[in-house]
Amino acid sequence: MRKQWFISDLHLAIERPGTIALFEQFLANYPGPGDHLFILGDLFDVWIGDDDDAEVANRVRAAIRATADRGVLVLIQRGNRDLIMGRRLMQETGARLLPDLHVTAVAGQPTLLMHGDLLCTDDVEYQKTRRRFRNPLFQWFMLRKPLWVRRKIVSHYRRRSREAKASKPAGIMDVNRDTVVEYLNRFEVRNLIHGHTHRPAFHRVDLGDNRPASRLVLPEWHEDRVMVWYDDGQKLRPIEIGNGKADSPPVQEAAS
Repeated sequence: MRKQWFISDLHLAIERPGTIALFEQFLANYPGPGDHLFILGDLFDVWIGDDDDAEVANRVRAAIRATADRGVLVLIQRGNRDLIMGRRLMQETGARLLPDLHVTAVAGQPTLLMHGDLLCTDDVEYQKTRRRFRNPLFQWFMLRKPLWVRRKIVSHYRRRSREAKASKPAGIMDVNRDTVVEYLNRFEVRNLIHGHTHRPAFHRVDLGDNRPASRLVLPEWHEDRVMVWYDDGQKLRPIEIGNGKADSPPVQEAAS
C-alpha cells in the first residue's frame, strides 16, 4: 500500500551528525517504492546554493538520490533556511521542487502543504526580510558570489537572526490564526500541514459557518528521535523513529 510521508525542519548541518544519520536511517528504512515523501522546508540548516560542495550537502544528495532511485517520489518545498534550493539540486537528487503553497490529497482530503513561515504575519520584520531574500534579483547576485563569500554572508545573517529572535516575544513568532483561516479559505481546503514554528501539535480550526478544519504542525528533528507523520491512504498517523527502532504513539486523526 502506498504511503505519503511528511517531514520538515531537519536543519541538517555537519554540527549535528546524529540528525544526519537519523535522516539517512529514515530514508533507508521507511519510504518504500511508490511512496511519496514530502519535505516541507528547512531540510538544511543553511543552503548557500546548488553548487555547495560541503560534506553534509553531498551526503544528503546521495541519500535522496538513492531513495528516488528506489522508486520513492521525493517532493521538496523551500524553507527560510534553504530558500535558494533550485533545479540543479532536484536534477542531482531525482527530487521534485514544490511551490510554496501546494494542495494534495491526504487521507482522502484536499490538504494545503506549506513551510509555515507565511503564516507568521505578526512578525512584520521577518516578513519584510523574507520578501527581500525571496527577491529573484537578490538570489541572482548571491549565487554569483564564490562559495566562501556566501558562507560568510550566511553566517552573518544567521547571527543577526539569532539576536533578533532573542529580543522578540515568543508569541509573535507563532502563526496568526486569522492568516491560517485566510489560507484555508483561499485554497478551499479544511486541512493544513506545515512546519517552521517548532511547536508540533494538532489543532482544530474554526472556519465559521460550522466548517471545522485541522492544522498539523510538524516537529523539528533532533539528534536521536523524531516523530514522523504518514498517510496510509485512510488516516494520518504518527510514528516515532530513532536509535534503529520505531514506536507508534497514540494516533491523532485529522479532521475529515
